[in-house]
This record gives sequence, structure tokens and C-alpha cells, in this order.
Amino acid sequence: MDQDFKAPVAPVDSILRVGWREWARLPDILHKPVRAKMDTGARTSALAATHIRLRDDQIYFRAVGQGHESHAPLHDERWVTDAGGHRELRPVILTTLEVGGYRAAVEVSLTGRRGLRYRLLVGRSSMAGHFCVDPQASYLLSDS
Repeated sequence: MDQDFKAPVAPVDSILRVGWREWARLPDILHKPVRAKMDTGARTSALAATHIRLRDDQIYFRAVGQGHESHAPLHDERWVTDAGGHRELRPVILTTLEVGGYRAAVEVSLTGRRGLRYRLLVGRSSMAGHFCVDPQASYLLSDS
């Protein structure tokens, strides 16, 4: 590696300190905030959903615990390996993520796994350069 190379570092005051779990919103598709796990082991964020189906380049689904159908344009399909080592081809959508004062467009895969303890996993691609996860803390930010 070139000794003169220095990776860009975000100023500490621009990084949002979050707990390992936080309240999050996906206002484009969900009516209520959800408990989210800030999952540094996952590359892409994931939302637990049922009734997932593709029709005319739109993904229709029901987010677990929301009680209504949502839809979004299909952004991509990717093979994802979960923590248990199971591979699954998942649809990926682009949507807005809100955590505390942070708001950004992020990629979210939809998965039919009902056994998720947290309905939303926020992956490292969504957090990079914006969050510093404190593994000893929970719910450091407001849910509103």
C-alpha cells in the first residue's frame, strides 16, 4: 500500500453516535417507526416482509407489523447470505431511511423471514460515513 495514501476521514462532529438498536423510519413505505438493529455485519439493509410479489417492475409487499400493502419500483435483485448461512435471492428497493436527524436514500432488501427479532436491519452501506455504532448503548436517539 502506498505510504502517502490517507483514507478520507469524516469530521467527528458529523458522525452520528447510535446504539446497536434504534428507532427508524422508512417514510416512503411504512406508516409507523420500527425498531431497527444497526447491523455492521450486514452489507445491505433488510426489511422483514410478506406477500412479496413483482408486477410490472413494481414490488408489492406487506412489511411485517404494518398491516397494509406497500409498493416500490424494483431497484435490483441480489443473492444475500444471512447470518445462518442461507442464500436467498432478494428484491432490493430504494427508499428513504430516517434515524434521528439523519435522512438518506438507501437500498433495502426485502426478506420473507418472519423470525427476525428486528423488522429492519440497517446495514453498513447505509451507515458508512454517517454513524458510529456504540455496541453498549440502545435507543440513543428519539423515535420521532
